[in-house]
Amino acid sequence: MLTDMEQMPSVKLGDYTLQFELGTPSPEMLKVAKDELRETPEIQRKAIDELRELLSKETNLKCPLDNESWLIRFLRPCKYYPESAVKLVKEYYSFKVKHENVYANLKPSNEKNIFEQNILTVLPNRDQHGRRILILELGKKWKHNKVSLDEVFKGAVLYLEAAMLEPITQIAGAVVILDMDGLSLQQTWQFTPPFAKRLVDWLQDAVPLRIKNIHIINQPYIFNMVFALFKPFLRQKLKDRIIFHGTDRKSLQKYMSLNSLPQCYGGTLQLSRISGSQWYELLMMCDKEYEAINSYGIIKKK
Repeated sequence: MLTDMEQMPSVKLGDYTLQFELGTPSPEMLKVAKDELRETPEIQRKAIDELRELLSKETNLKCPLDNESWLIRFLRPCKYYPESAVKLVKEYYSFKVKHENVYANLKPSNEKNIFEQNILTVLPNRDQHGRRILILELGKKWKHNKVSLDEVFKGAVLYLEAAMLEPITQIAGAVVILDMDGLSLQQTWQFTPPFAKRLVDWLQDAVPLRIKNIHIINQPYIFNMVFALFKPFLRQKLKDRIIFHGTDRKSLQKYMSLNSLPQCYGGTLQLSRISGSQWYELLMMCDKEYEAINSYGIIKKK
C-alpha cells in the first residue's frame, strides 16, 4: 500500500473476517505467475529497475517510484515487459485526466450512496482460478433515479483499485458478473454512447488488472439495445471475453465452479454475500490510501 497502516483493515461478519489479502501468494499462485506472467525473482528484479528508470524520465508524471509493490502492480498485467508497463501507467493516468469529472477526489467517503444501493458487491470468495468476482446488478435492484451510471462506474473503480492492491488478484485477475434481471426500457435510456465508450476504454486500456471474463446473465431481449452502444468500441480481445448466458446456469457453470457461485446463480457457495454497506465499512478504513492514489498522476501545467 502507499500508506502505512498499523493494522490491516478488516470487518468481522459473524465467523467470517472480511479483509484485503496482501500477503505473499501461495506456491501454487506463484507458479501461475511464472507460467502466465513470466514472473521469476530475477525477471521481477530486472523489470522493476528498468520500469523505475523509464518512469523517472517521464517528467510530466508523478509516480511513487520508491514503492516496489506499486511498480509490480503495473508490471504483472504487462507480463513484466517494462515498456508495456510504462504505456499502461500513462494510459491509466491519462484516462483519469480525460475523465476528471468522475475521478476528482474519488474515494469511498465521497461515494456512500452507491454502496448503500447494494447493487455492486464483490463475493467474499474467489473462483476456482483464484480470481476476484465482482457482481453488478443493473436490473430490478437498480433504482436509476437514486443512483446514476456515473456513480456505478465510480463504485466499480473503487472496488478494482482495492483489488489491484492484492498480489493474488494481480496474478489471477478478476471476473465480472453483470446481472441484468428485470432491466426496464426506462433503464436502457440511461446508457449513452459516451458512457459506453468510457467504460470500454477503461477496461481495454486503463485498468492495471487482468479482467478475464465478463459474464452477462438474466438479460432480457431489450439488453440488445444497450449492448449495441458498446459493440463499436470493443476490440476482439475484450469481445471474446464477454459471454452471454441468459438464464442458463449450466452455461455459467462451464466457466465458474459450483462452489464459487452463490445459490441464486445455481452454485453451492455457503458464505453469505457481503452487502454494499459492509464493503463500504471496509473501504472507509482505506480512505487515506485512496487519497494517496489520487495524489499521483500527470502533473498539471501552471
